[in-house]
Amino acid sequence: MPELTRRRALVAGAAVAAAGGLATQAASAATTPPSAAPASAGMAPGHDHGGPAPFDEVYRGRRIEGRPTAGGHHGSGYGVFIDGVELHVMQNADGSWISVVSHYDPVPTPRAAARAAVVELQGAPLVPFK
Repeated sequence: MPELTRRRALVAGAAVAAAGGLATQAASAATTPPSAAPASAGMAPGHDHGGPAPFDEVYRGRRIEGRPTAGGHHGSGYGVFIDGVELHVMQNADGSWISVVSHYDPVPTPRAAARAAVVELQGAPLVPFK
């Protein structure tokens, strides 16, 4: 019998974990009725990806908007605008959001990213990012 190496142990562990995950998914899918999943208005059932809610407000004298868009930078499908000019935002892998204005200060929502940008701009106009 061949000697057990670190590589073989890791491969075996990964295979066991993957098999366990597939078994859990199959069991969950078998017990959940299709009508239990909420459907968004205007979308086919099962296509709600839980994106951020749209917003439109005036914050510190600046109009900030956020809404779903087609495509966009990094394929996020969500646009944030300050006084009608697009603020480049990106969602991180952990679900937090950053903007080109406050790139090193992640926030929980696109609305919070827009507000942080307004504070950082201190009244200066937002220049479009191309």
